[in-house]
Amino acid sequence: MALINTGYLEYEELSAIQKLPDQDRFAKGPVAIIECVQEIPCNPCEAACPVGAIHVGEPITNLPTLHGEKCTGCGMCVSRCPGLAIVIVNKVYSDTTATVSFPFEYFPIPVVGEERNAMNRKGEILCKGKIVKVMNPAAFDHTPVVTVEIPKEFADEVRTIERIR
Repeated sequence: MALINTGYLEYEELSAIQKLPDQDRFAKGPVAIIECVQEIPCNPCEAACPVGAIHVGEPITNLPTLHGEKCTGCGMCVSRCPGLAIVIVNKVYSDTTATVSFPFEYFPIPVVGEERNAMNRKGEILCKGKIVKVMNPAAFDHTPVVTVEIPKEFADEVRTIERIR
């Protein structure tokens, strides 16, 4: 497993462990991608979902399961995941671009309109991205959720942005 050997997931490994949304679901708009692959006692994502789209159940060490047909892409689960293992992907943002929303626990917090390098799970720069939204309400408990617009072909791989020091 790449995760054990390298510390990050390859997309193929993720898709073998988690049920990912299919192309029909992606065509309907934003949807959560759960990248949690460790069976640990955890369920804040299930409790955070206002529409019941995430299920952990019993035992609490079950991997969370997304019911994509219920998911509205609201992002409440993103900030609540202590493992920072959930993103929201919108592959229909425009004809040529997609968005990825992810937790960002670094300073400085990005600003809407700013351009940043968009990076994959390994920390490699994939493309340029434009910050289109930053959410940081009190309900997110100091975990801002940043949304970056990227070329559509990178939607399955972009998971963060480069930090500015």
